[in-house]
Amino acid sequence: MTLQTRRLQREFRTMQGMVGIYCRAHHAADDGAPCGECREFLGYAEQRLEKCPYGEAKPTCAKCPIHCYKRAQREQARVIMRYAGPRMTLRHPWLSLTHLFDKLRRVEHPMEARRRQRG
Repeated sequence: MTLQTRRLQREFRTMQGMVGIYCRAHHAADDGAPCGECREFLGYAEQRLEKCPYGEAKPTCAKCPIHCYKRAQREQARVIMRYAGPRMTLRHPWLSLTHLFDKLRRVEHPMEARRRQRG
């Protein structure tokens, strides 16, 4: 993992937890490892986190004004999160709690911040 900050690393661990819950339930992985499709999605999610313009101040994806996922991956993330989100509190309570706090973050669109700095 090449994510630079602890915040982004935690965000990725949260995504790994959600994908793990979803994959075990829907793709019947015997060894507990994610299937090829889910590993590919996690690789894509890590790339997007690495390039996030918010960095340490990143909000949750649902609250973010920038949609950096392609349409297909955004839909895949929505399906995974809808299924795994409620189950996260039992399997990964700490990640679930920190994700709830992260939902409270408010950020402005980078273009608005740039306009405010100029003017």
